[in-house]
Amino acid sequence: QVRLVETGGDSVQPGGALTLSCVASGYNNPNRCVAWFRRRSPQQGREGVASLYPGARTASYGSSVKGRFTMSTYSTKTKFELQMNSLEPGDTGVYLCAATLRRDTDDSCPLDVSRYLNWGQGTQVNVYS
Repeated sequence: QVRLVETGGDSVQPGGALTLSCVASGYNNPNRCVAWFRRRSPQQGREGVASLYPGARTASYGSSVKGRFTMSTYSTKTKFELQMNSLEPGDTGVYLCAATLRRDTDDSCPLDVSRYLNWGQGTQVNVYS
């Protein structure tokens, strides 16, 4: 069974930085997409932040975070990090890690929440003065 565990959430001031980590376990097929989503409030849906598959040259990013956030993975291909810089109050929310099998037709990993089958519990990020 696939298990995803997020850590690293904290409270920071605007302009600050945080690094979130997602550790994945329990799957045998490494050809998977891993993505970060966020939910800014219980009433809002999940917004795609960044996605990546092991071996990809670059990650895909949502428009609201492009240029500020960087997603990366290690050689183990089981730990995925999200480096968040220049944080804004609008970045406040629960950040969730998700995984799904990568399709042969995927040139990059999608930021479509409906494509992801496995989810972590999330980690809270607060950005406020």
